Amino acid sequence: MGSRRLDAGREGGLQLTRVVRVVPDVPSFSVDDGFSYVLPDTVGDAPVGSIVRVPLGGRRVRGWVVDILGSAPTAGLRALLSRSGDQPIFDEKLLEVLRWGALHHVAPLAGVLPRAGPPNLPRGRPGARRAAAATGRRTSFVESGGPWAGLVADRAEPVLAAGASMLVVVASVREAEAMAEALAGALGDAVVERAWSELPAKEVTRAWQRTGVGGVVLVGTRETALWHLPALGHVVVVDPSRRSLKSKRTPTFHARDVVRRRAAVERFSLTYAGSAPPAELVAAGVFVHPAPGRAWAVVEVVDAAEEGPGAGPVLERTRAAIRGVAAKGGTVFVHVPRRGHAPAHRCVRCGTLRRCHVCGAGPDRGSTCRRCGAVVGPCRTCGGDRFQALGLAVGRVVEDLARSLGASVGVAGSGAPVEVGTEQDLPLPATRDLAVSLDPDRLWLAPHYRAEEEAIRILGRLAATVRRGRGRRCVVQTADPGHRVVAALRSGHASALVSSIVAERTAGGLPPGGELIAVEVRGEQDSVDGDLRGIAAGEAEVYGPADSGDRWRWLVQGRSLHRFRVQLRPVVQGWRDRGLAVRIDADPIDL
Repeated sequence: MGSRRLDAGREGGLQLTRVVRVVPDVPSFSVDDGFSYVLPDTVGDAPVGSIVRVPLGGRRVRGWVVDILGSAPTAGLRALLSRSGDQPIFDEKLLEVLRWGALHHVAPLAGVLPRAGPPNLPRGRPGARRAAAATGRRTSFVESGGPWAGLVADRAEPVLAAGASMLVVVASVREAEAMAEALAGALGDAVVERAWSELPAKEVTRAWQRTGVGGVVLVGTRETALWHLPALGHVVVVDPSRRSLKSKRTPTFHARDVVRRRAAVERFSLTYAGSAPPAELVAAGVFVHPAPGRAWAVVEVVDAAEEGPGAGPVLERTRAAIRGVAAKGGTVFVHVPRRGHAPAHRCVRCGTLRRCHVCGAGPDRGSTCRRCGAVVGPCRTCGGDRFQALGLAVGRVVEDLARSLGASVGVAGSGAPVEVGTEQDLPLPATRDLAVSLDPDRLWLAPHYRAEEEAIRILGRLAATVRRGRGRRCVVQTADPGHRVVAALRSGHASALVSSIVAERTAGGLPPGGELIAVEVRGEQDSVDGDLRGIAAGEAEVYGPADSGDRWRWLVQGRSLHRFRVQLRPVVQGWRDRGLAVRIDADPIDL
């Protein structure tokens, strides 16, 4: 129902006036349905999505209007106190999506509603909104390693011409800055707004307000996926499987899934773009536009067996490729699985793995434990004081390459011609002359069900950092050159591999053919296991508990967990009321 003003009257002897339903800002499932308040004439209008102040118990709290009840009996109702800000931060359609998100992620609605708005209260009346024409309703995935600014600009032109706005969601601030700059040049006079956490809150709020008028392209990070943008006509999500597009705190929204739900409800068009389509989109039947030719640069495979088990971290053929590009003034990025110097060390004399005698952690090359600070000292088996690094990490690879290439090698961000880093350091697309992956086997052998999907996504991104052209390539040094991830990487396309992965996971009841929820609890948890198994009986399997350091963790798996989610909500509230810290991770990436 709309937010029109209704005159007070009388019916059956009762005073009738305007009444609204408000969800107070209280982190509890018990207030999800909201409470009714009289809307006095002194406050004026308060449409759905308005931020208000209401009395609750003996306090005055913030809240959000979720329904307009119109004229209704007011007996026993208290009056709404005031309205904060000048614009609503959601409407009825977005509220439907927010309610879905609260249920799906087992979160109180009050913890979800504020995510629809900017960091500051929207002050000042909005500008005149353009009459946006329909821009169509379609969802597709475009297979491409990037750069994506040209694709986004092509999608933006008809949207802007129709008077609507466009949202572009990217995974990191660095990529958002590059995208905004490229679009500003490609779209000429079009307004390109920016929204990410490093910008001042005032600027971000102003960008939110400006986009709602229409005729604007807003470039932002994951939080913008939930923003209320009244003139929204099209959304582009770049590299939709990236981990950084998923919130780490409850509710654990993933921007990819939020915008797909919104597109169905709000009826705007949606484009995903990346090197590999996510399994969730393939399973949902989203149309995949294959890349013309290859989605990334040519891939050369180096078999780790060529030099035997005693070879160093960088094989000679790989080293020669790096040396050749560096000698010609080219740029190289070397990808390794982890930071630090090495994941483990062993005694050179007796081969015993080095362990802290206090907590059992694996120390680095220093004399103290990284976890507990205890002095580690020499080998506890033979007394040896020399230790050999095992496994690959940034520090070890930098040291190894520096012995043959000298000062031209550095860690990611150093500006050296040859940089070594992890996934979070990957350069922007088409900015390097050579990319190298050392020990990619660790990616597809990782102990979680998404391992192969993650591997092709990361390695596809790595290969896409290479400029196209003669002599430019991605070198993959692997102990398993026949693996199907390597075959897909060499082919330049990931869609067929992801389709096979979807079929296998569906057969096993794993997402996207099933659902997973991780439940993490810190504190006294004696009854938690029984509570979970009681709710899941006959519908889902409960695995755990597993000790996760300072908390306990359970994994719940089932074909459909809708009923489980509904019944879990009051149970979680009971745990929190007892003082337990509870985190619910819906659709966890790692097991």
